[in-house]
Amino acid sequence: MHSVVKRCLSPNIPKKIIPSGGQSTLRPLQQPSELMLQKGILNPDVLHLLARIRHTNTLVIADWAFPYWEEVETIDLTLCRGIPTITDLLDLLHDNFKVGQIWQAEEFLTTNPTEVIQKYETSFNGFKGLYPKVEVTRLPHNDFKKLVPNAIGLIRTGDTTAYGNIILESV
Repeated sequence: MHSVVKRCLSPNIPKKIIPSGGQSTLRPLQQPSELMLQKGILNPDVLHLLARIRHTNTLVIADWAFPYWEEVETIDLTLCRGIPTITDLLDLLHDNFKVGQIWQAEEFLTTNPTEVIQKYETSFNGFKGLYPKVEVTRLPHNDFKKLVPNAIGLIRTGDTTAYGNIILESV
């Protein structure tokens, strides 16, 4: 068996440096709190979906009432109306999702107050840390929905913002 394959298949037990008598030694981590994720996105279904996204794949982040597409994997994070919001999720994605294109319905701009629009713009700008050329394209809502079946997945939130749904395309 090729050594790279062996390394990938063999159990990789995380280790921690433990000082002992002035020397540092490695020992396997034993405490569950040392193994589990403790910040960022913790939902295993969302992490699994994000791990499968590759160059130019798209991801839909939608509100609580967004239509269901049988052919698109959907993860529903809705706890209640308003929790979580689309911008809550966007803000968690900034550090590890390289976005080159964002689509949103143009009706978003005419149906929402300035402070809501600004909150989305701030979240969109957060992706510029990984890719400064992020572009936002707004198109009619019916055209926006035509892009959904091509997505690798859809994450439904509890957001109630009119036309706040977005599609992210990875770089």
